[in-house]
Amino acid sequence: MNNKEKISIFAIKFNKICEMNRSHIFGYLLGLLIFVIGIPALMWLVSGRPWPYVPDSAVLCIVSLILAVCGLALSIYSIVYMRIVGKGNPFDAYGHEVAPRTKHLMTSGPYRLCRNPMLVGIYIYDAGVLVWLWSVMPLLIVLAEVILLTLQVRSEEKRLAQDFGQEYLDYKKRVGRYY
Repeated sequence: MNNKEKISIFAIKFNKICEMNRSHIFGYLLGLLIFVIGIPALMWLVSGRPWPYVPDSAVLCIVSLILAVCGLALSIYSIVYMRIVGKGNPFDAYGHEVAPRTKHLMTSGPYRLCRNPMLVGIYIYDAGVLVWLWSVMPLLIVLAEVILLTLQVRSEEKRLAQDFGQEYLDYKKRVGRYY
């Protein structure tokens, strides 16, 4: 095989990898924009706090940072675990595939403790933002987020039952949605 053929084969393989990863990257960026940046920004806006805002209490700062970091760590770990073990991504949006779906039912790692550890991580992160802002209005944003995501999860549960059948139904009986 000459160098021209090798370069051509490499280009074809690289293009396939890029096409596959574009949809993965889109899903990850969308999640980052919505859950890590967008919702906390909306929480800050409705809180009425100035920008930048730092709580007067060192305890509030420490507790909020611990919650936010732990929540993000759980979400990221869950995403990476799903990508490696499940060979896909979690992100379906009300029945529309945003990124390639997992090929294996996730029942180990963080998924042995709850069926939605990414969301639990996001809720813990949101709790950290709530503690930082120490205001009631952002709580309404989090409640709306929980309601919308629970509706999304219910839709996803139907798809998982179709995709994985009895294996998923048994898992659903053993492991709670959020705890």
